[in-house]
Amino acid sequence: MSLSHTLQLHIIQLREIHSILKAMKNLALMEVHKLKRVKTMQSHVVAHVEGVAMDFLYHYPEFTRNHSFSLHLGVLLGAERGFCGDFNERLLQETVSQEFNTLIAIGNRLYNHLDNLGVEVYAKMGGANVAEEVPEIINFLLETIRSLLDSRSDQWTLSTLALTLIYHDSVTNQIMKKQLLPSFSIDNPEKITFGNPPVLNLSPSDFYADLLEQYLLVALHDIFYSSLAVENQKRLQHLEGALNHIDEDVVRLQRKSQIYRQEEITEEIEVILLNGSVE
Repeated sequence: MSLSHTLQLHIIQLREIHSILKAMKNLALMEVHKLKRVKTMQSHVVAHVEGVAMDFLYHYPEFTRNHSFSLHLGVLLGAERGFCGDFNERLLQETVSQEFNTLIAIGNRLYNHLDNLGVEVYAKMGGANVAEEVPEIINFLLETIRSLLDSRSDQWTLSTLALTLIYHDSVTNQIMKKQLLPSFSIDNPEKITFGNPPVLNLSPSDFYADLLEQYLLVALHDIFYSSLAVENQKRLQHLEGALNHIDEDVVRLQRKSQIYRQEEITEEIEVILLNGSVE
């Protein structure tokens, strides 16, 4: 097989890879746009619940007492799929293992980076590929946390649990550590002013318990959407770079193939002329 023909076969293979990567890039682009809309709406919900909580705690300050916790659980939101650059590496660089008793790792691509963390990883979970899978993953996460508490019920309970999420934030493009449990506190109550006390149809304790449950769910959704948005944005950038690299390789190989083909044609002409002169 001639060198030019070998190069042409390689070019065909690169173009096939280019087509696959371009399809992956388009899927990531669509997911980024979808998650941007979903994340915006979810953030508004979180802000509203937080506002309600601040209003309630302003009028019922007895619920702002400090909570002591014996279990500090960290949840790492890593990447479920590849082609997202240093997404997982940056996440682990910001994780201070000494802060946590144990960890839950989410995202199949994160698993290979957990060996040297120096802290127990209680569970490894698959992450969401698309926004529609987020609610199911959150439900499984909550079930895993319940299993963790049940396994050591003599040491840890929900009331003594501190829950922190470590994730990529799509707004600041930084690694964030957000503590969801305990959920609310008013650091400077003198700077906050609310009007009349809220009208409650439940007892303050029941209302606050429901509010905490609601806040945990909406905040988890907001964080998961944020992480998935950054993962897809990283994937989009990574695939764009890969596509540009393939385009450059194809151009370079086409030029080289043309040079080889010209040399081969020249050799064929020389053979023909040589055979003609011999005859």
